[in-house]
Amino acid sequence: MSRTVDKVVSADGTAIAFEKQGAGPAVVLVGGALMTRGASAELAALLAGEFTVITYDRRGRGDSGDGPAYEVLREIEDIDALVEGPGGGSAMLFGMSSGAVLALEATARGSAVPRLALYEPPFITDDSRPPLPADYVTQLMELTGREAHGDAVAYFMTAAVGVPGEVIEGMRQAPFWADLAAVARTLPYDGRVMGDTMSGRPLPVERWAAVAVPVLVGTGDAGDPHMLTGARELASTGDNFTLRVFPGEEHDIPAQALAPVLSAFFGGGQSR
Repeated sequence: MSRTVDKVVSADGTAIAFEKQGAGPAVVLVGGALMTRGASAELAALLAGEFTVITYDRRGRGDSGDGPAYEVLREIEDIDALVEGPGGGSAMLFGMSSGAVLALEATARGSAVPRLALYEPPFITDDSRPPLPADYVTQLMELTGREAHGDAVAYFMTAAVGVPGEVIEGMRQAPFWADLAAVARTLPYDGRVMGDTMSGRPLPVERWAAVAVPVLVGTGDAGDPHMLTGARELASTGDNFTLRVFPGEEHDIPAQALAPVLSAFFGGGQSR
């Protein structure tokens, strides 16, 4: 199975690192907070038998470069560069967590995306858990600005993910913590992508009314209740949105559970 590691240049001149494997219609996998392209490797390998699968490091992470000032539009331009380059001019998108919201934004703004699949965009639209603090992004920018990257990860984990503080102390001692801290400077980026969709208020579905392609909205039924609520709200955006609930799954869903559903959807079926 063919596989390449390369870079594509985004509109602002930033080099975006990607890997491509497989053959067939193109699919770009868009990771969530703290994810580099390696986090999607297992899912990519499972899809590569039917599709040309592109995984990439979002700007500021891994082997990708970054610009002097962040804007969500820059990340959409990164996706466009991948779609136009290794994607061959058109590519389906799969977005995980906050990457789902980025993929949704790209599609709404006119990226050449014929089908869009999302898994658990981390919306908070009810009172099942506290909303993000109003100064969440500001706090992250302050921490990353003074290179307190471990503290930024801890703040993200407690404020956004909801991990108890006493659990964080143990996590700091784990080998994977250094990998999280290495990409922590991009946490404010994901905060900007999410905007006010983690405020506890109803979802502004009109924000994505321009999305006219088939959209699969996936969520588990065994995780945090707000994830299921948010997915249901998003799926009510239009008739082209389909909700797919994965029984017994949480936010960290195995690639083996996702792959057959994505294969069916990207192949033209709804996979209800």
